[in-house]
Amino acid sequence: MPQFDGDFRARLYDLLRWRRDVRRFKREPLPDGAIERLLGLACLAPSVGLSEPWRFVLVEDPARRAAIRANFEACNAEALAMQEPDRAALYARLKLQGMDEAPVQVAVFADRETVQGYRLGRLTMPETIDYSVVTAIHTFWLAARAEGIGVGWVSIIDPKGVTAALDVPEDWIFIGYLCVGYPQTQDDTPTLERAGWEHRHAPENVVLRR
Repeated sequence: MPQFDGDFRARLYDLLRWRRDVRRFKREPLPDGAIERLLGLACLAPSVGLSEPWRFVLVEDPARRAAIRANFEACNAEALAMQEPDRAALYARLKLQGMDEAPVQVAVFADRETVQGYRLGRLTMPETIDYSVVTAIHTFWLAARAEGIGVGWVSIIDPKGVTAALDVPEDWIFIGYLCVGYPQTQDDTPTLERAGWEHRHAPENVVLRR
């Protein structure tokens, strides 16, 4: 078994702190094979019953990308209209997606109907299929960041529209849309914190003892 010493742990903690959700990307393409390698690492994530329910769609076609971009714009306009007046101006200034610059875009789905794993662990909590896919996304994210590659998760988007635009099976459940590329800037503080939208809270605020 590998020995994870203090130096390794320190670098791992740095990776967690510097992971960040990236919104501003360089247009520089990723090296050949990079996205395939990172997706391979994502598949090392744990999954309920070893079901491996993640499904990755590399969105490369310009027309499909444009449809996803239009989807975001419509949802973002609706979200802006719902903001309180004192928040609306700040919201309008936030950059909430990197679709125009990111060279790689990946839609991630959960296949809830997969028979792999023989449905072990899903009887009382079928949503663990979705949770498994989220762990794959996080694994992908950390692996990318370790190579200096940034990831931005676009969540202001209509899942049904994404499913239709990408022509994937209707029973796949949309989990997330990822923009991937080299960041324009590096920072260990979340963008929303720097913009004054929200700030981190002490971990003890979310820990209960019973």
